[in-house]
Amino acid sequence: MSIEIKVPVLPESVADATIATWHVQAGEQVSRDQILVDIETDKVVLEVVAPEDGQISEFLAEEGDTVLGEAVIASFVAGAVAGQEVTKAQAEASAPVAEAADESNDALSPSVRRLIAEHNVDASAVKGTGVGGRITKEDVEAFVKNKPAASAPAAATPAAVAPLAERSEKRVPMTRLRKTIANRLLEAKNSTAMLTTFNEVNMKPIMDIRKQYQEIFEKRHGIRLGFMSFYVKAVTEALKRFPEVNASIDGDDIVYHNYFDVSIAVSTPRGLVTPVLRDTDKMSLADIERNVRELAIKGRDGKLTVDDMTGGNFTVTNGGVFGSLMSTPILNLPQSAILGMHAIKDRPMAVNGQVEILPMMYLALSYDHRIVDGRESVGYLVAIKDFLEDPTRLLLDL
Repeated sequence: MSIEIKVPVLPESVADATIATWHVQAGEQVSRDQILVDIETDKVVLEVVAPEDGQISEFLAEEGDTVLGEAVIASFVAGAVAGQEVTKAQAEASAPVAEAADESNDALSPSVRRLIAEHNVDASAVKGTGVGGRITKEDVEAFVKNKPAASAPAAATPAAVAPLAERSEKRVPMTRLRKTIANRLLEAKNSTAMLTTFNEVNMKPIMDIRKQYQEIFEKRHGIRLGFMSFYVKAVTEALKRFPEVNASIDGDDIVYHNYFDVSIAVSTPRGLVTPVLRDTDKMSLADIERNVRELAIKGRDGKLTVDDMTGGNFTVTNGGVFGSLMSTPILNLPQSAILGMHAIKDRPMAVNGQVEILPMMYLALSYDHRIVDGRESVGYLVAIKDFLEDPTRLLLDL
């Protein structure tokens, strides 16, 4: 029985998609629900699985091709086909050829290509352990880990240094997500009156709360109490007091949102994404921690859906996890503001005429001056500072 393998139905906001990676070869026997292909859109990667046990008889779209929703991309034959069994001797004889073919740059998944480019690794030198000899992220990481020990003796010899004439470059095409990120950031910079205001916050009160209640909180809710729940809670309460920051521009109109959806910037192997926490005003600290962790795991594993990425009235980004001390975040259109948090560092501060060492963190609020004035932007940032320095205000609605 022949079955058509089609592109899934694409959301209204997604015009087309790109064939990212075929995980199987024509004629290769696959089992039901085994992943056949990754299809990359501007927002997420969609996985298409095998409808039955069988094999692909013909590819109608190759990696890198642009396809539309519900387009037929392959023909699939259900069930084992007589005469297609491969003996062990044949498999061993064809293994080197299969590996050589799979190790070409076109056969690598986007995350593997990115890892190879970051570490300047020759793909042909990495032995693939994936299906059909494909190279996985674990293969590249293991190769990089073992590479220094293997190359140390050669590096110690001056003769091992390659002449300048033998230096090479590696050209890796942008993924759809990376191109979308680039276009949106450039659009935000060129189409808004964006500027940034700064403040600093004493994180000692929150750190004391976490130290005092961490164990009890984790036993009660089954998740650790982090900083992000306090950030999101403070942001939400401040949005209630400054509705302009929770608004957006649509043509000649200002749209004031009467709900609170906060986008959380998450770094993934494919790039920066901003999944959305919805109705944060109705969430407890435990709810926020649980949902943030779930979104982070889905982002890391490439499981974020279009619904996870759609919407959001305000964005929170935490560059401090990477060590950033100060930054000016760029707006996430069509939102009117974004809050950047940074690394918490011990610094000498003047308190009541005395010098104290306190854990301080810089806050940076970038906003669209077309809709948010200086009074609102500074007032909003000060409100967040007050909530974080005195978390009791969050409980008492002060």
